[in-house]
Amino acid sequence: MPKRVCVGIVKSDKMAKTRRVEIPRVVRHAKYNKILRRTTVCHVHDENNDSHVGDTVEIVESRPRSKTKSWELVRVVSKSRLVDLVAMRTAAKLDADATP
Repeated sequence: MPKRVCVGIVKSDKMAKTRRVEIPRVVRHAKYNKILRRTTVCHVHDENNDSHVGDTVEIVESRPRSKTKSWELVRVVSKSRLVDLVAMRTAAKLDADATP
């Protein structure tokens, strides 16, 4: 049986060698026919810690590595373009303090 391959977005990288990836999908309600947005959450094994929050990644199904982790990272499709505002403000404050 072939392994499933999915593309999702990394939502958390706080764990060592593990990423929380959300895969968005659209479903239709059975009774009301309203279109609903749903997300599937997968815990992914990232051996080299290549991905970070906001990155789009390709994952593949694998053997269970723990209670919740049964996916592996194949590749990072695109890097995140998020800006760390806290780091920018801290750097700006340090520059302002250093200038006499």
